[in-house]
Amino acid sequence: MSTHGTGASSNYSDNESPDASGAAVASAPVRAGLVLLYAPKFIELAPAYVFGATELTIGRDVSNEVCVPEQAVSREHARFCAHARSGERSWTLQDLGSRNGTMVDGVCVSEIALEPDHEVRVGDAIFKFVVSGAERYTPYRIDGHVIGHRKAKNFRELVGGSQMDALAADIERIAPTELSTVILGETGTGKEVVARGLHRLSGRTGSMQAINCAAIPHNLLESELFGYRRGAFSGADRDKPGLITCADRGTLFLDEIGDMPLDSQAKLLRVLQSREVFPLGGTRSEKVDIRVVCATHRDLYQYVKDGRFRGDLLARLNEHVVRLPPLRERKEDIYQLALDFCSRYGRPTMKFGFSFWVALLHYDWPFNVRELESCIKRGIALADGDTLDAIHLPDAISEPMKTYGQRLRAIEAGHSLTSSRVQTDMRVPNVTGLSSRGVPTEETLRALLAQHCGNVAAVGRACGKERMQVHRWLKRYGIVLDDYRNG
Repeated sequence: MSTHGTGASSNYSDNESPDASGAAVASAPVRAGLVLLYAPKFIELAPAYVFGATELTIGRDVSNEVCVPEQAVSREHARFCAHARSGERSWTLQDLGSRNGTMVDGVCVSEIALEPDHEVRVGDAIFKFVVSGAERYTPYRIDGHVIGHRKAKNFRELVGGSQMDALAADIERIAPTELSTVILGETGTGKEVVARGLHRLSGRTGSMQAINCAAIPHNLLESELFGYRRGAFSGADRDKPGLITCADRGTLFLDEIGDMPLDSQAKLLRVLQSREVFPLGGTRSEKVDIRVVCATHRDLYQYVKDGRFRGDLLARLNEHVVRLPPLRERKEDIYQLALDFCSRYGRPTMKFGFSFWVALLHYDWPFNVRELESCIKRGIALADGDTLDAIHLPDAISEPMKTYGQRLRAIEAGHSLTSSRVQTDMRVPNVTGLSSRGVPTEETLRALLAQHCGNVAAVGRACGKERMQVHRWLKRYGIVLDDYRNG
């Protein structure tokens, strides 16, 4: 089988199925598979492998459904098996006695139940397991090359593959409209990049004005937004236009709008309803034509329930939502992002050691793309030559590698291994509310988050798990981490 095969058995594309007439019609991508995160010879591999059967193998031989042509990979390395439970399909991964072992999230395993975004390593190839939608990734190589055409034509500021291309195409569609937009995402995911892209593609003739609602004291926020007239308060010795007036015929970007005080929310709502602004100390209103884009990492719907955000304002702002995924959920973009940052900081020919990539992919990036940029920028400053390696990593990224599988360190050094196996430590910590596999109930997880003030690393230590696994539990239960980090 070709190394670029996807395991599909039909002649239709991966996101199509035949209708009654035999024509291809679009269908939701639902198939599981592996998405390539990194391999030294990644050009020889497919960007993604779509599982087209309920049982398939991965190995070096071309007879495997997933062929990885590397010497560190056994001829038949591991097996993936699907299981139907409660109407849903789940997958297990079983090592087939491979010479160099099979790794999942940095641990050598014999057999494991796979979860979304589990990182699977065979030889020197590292993949991400996806339980559905593997078809979406097949055109996007980790270096940015696309088989065919990108969906987004004009918005290229969002660097990445399938997920970023789909988001960029969505932004291109809604940018020329008058829809107010809420951008949701964690710190460092690129919310302001999206806001500036929306303004640039909007065709609006005015300027974009931005304000961080969390960075300005509440007593000064209104004067910044609405402006004031001379004599409105002590120290107001001249008229000052507010950002809303300055954004006339343009875009007003309200960053961290979840931190805006309630009284300011009421005045902003009036501006959006009447399309006029009333400066502090003024005697008449001024007409404005603005398009509002706001961003937050808060759960605004929960804030509405808690009485911390106005529901009527949210209804006005929430005409379209853009959700930016955290970097830990799109690690297939790390290679392309690193190349982009090297070019940005004057080192486009910088090379990378394999251990450097292993560490980047093993880390869960709590501060997202901004943290990756700082990591690459720091490495460039410290490197004496033209190669970044593990010694150039900050402590926060190198520390988790201390517990990374010992057997793979021997592989990276080029040494052959004995047949002894390093097994996963299945002992469950002394925490009540954990299953035999160490999975906490939602109640237990919330209690641990409250106890540790939202510190994911501390919760992971209490459960004997890596931070990445804690993030998977948060996603499974729909828990917003910031609810616990902010008391």
